[in-house]
Amino acid sequence: MLLTGTVPNVLPMTGTETHKTQQPKHKRNMTRRKVVVAGGAAVAAVGVGGGIAATANAGQTTGMGEGATAKAAGSAAEECYKLTSETTEGPYYIDADKIRRDITEDKEGIPMTLRIKVIDSESCKPVRNAAVDIWHCDALGIYSGYEDASTGGGGGGTRPSGTPSDVPSGTPTGSPPEGGGGGVHEEPTDEERYLRGTWRTDKQGFVTFKTIFPGWYRGRCVHIHTKVHVNGEWTDAGYEGGNTCHTGQFFFDEESVLASAEVEPYSTSTTERTTLEEDTIYDQSGTTGGLLKLKYKKGDIAKGVIGTITVGVDPEATNTGTG
Repeated sequence: MLLTGTVPNVLPMTGTETHKTQQPKHKRNMTRRKVVVAGGAAVAAVGVGGGIAATANAGQTTGMGEGATAKAAGSAAEECYKLTSETTEGPYYIDADKIRRDITEDKEGIPMTLRIKVIDSESCKPVRNAAVDIWHCDALGIYSGYEDASTGGGGGGTRPSGTPSDVPSGTPTGSPPEGGGGGVHEEPTDEERYLRGTWRTDKQGFVTFKTIFPGWYRGRCVHIHTKVHVNGEWTDAGYEGGNTCHTGQFFFDEESVLASAEVEPYSTSTTERTTLEEDTIYDQSGTTGGLLKLKYKKGDIAKGVIGTITVGVDPEATNTGTG
């Protein structure tokens, strides 16, 4: 059953979201893709400290006020001719998600504003009216919709001891598994939908989300998943048709992750952390590979983080990240 509501305009909206999630079926055929709208939900105002800065680096201590907003338009130094790296979709994508910018719900964590600019990598022009999905785990590595299946959490338990009696023999065949489950989709196991959302790029190609700094889970570094859908149509029911031109992930530098690990609830996690260099998905190519530019007050990351990135796409391509 589709939830009804108003398709988002380019201009910001204010208010408080009220919603109860449903459990939609996963759809890989994007020719009839539909994204449902949260029924009657207004969108919460976005911003950490009241502003956005597009050119900041991790650890800077400059203010995050309204004066920083102008910088978000980007700079001539942007390597807009480069395609942003495609990655696996991962096992925890849910199509037909909520159209909203504030995806936090009631999850605890370091406040984060994520501002994405989508451009045509060949012409360098903004891609307007694209539908951008983001989804990520909570501060303890748990994904909504897959709480029982997620590999994060507070750890605990006792390591097994002794020598295994059933030692496998022979040479293993096939490709080794990738961190985070690779691109093999799994059906949702619950109706939670926190830290998931879809929003529309404005005429400058920008889309902004309010969320929390993600945690980590076994086998993966800290990251946010994303998809960009274009050439479709915004209707009263949501977003229909078109093609998924980009499936990627956004990554966090080690300095910021180590800083977050000192803050509750991240500091309560006993899950072993995979570093950025150890990750099997990140291609080590910096911004082109999805590495975010981060801004926060050094020594006090708990007050909030602003992350920005320019994503270069080929609007005519199809990249679902599933094969």
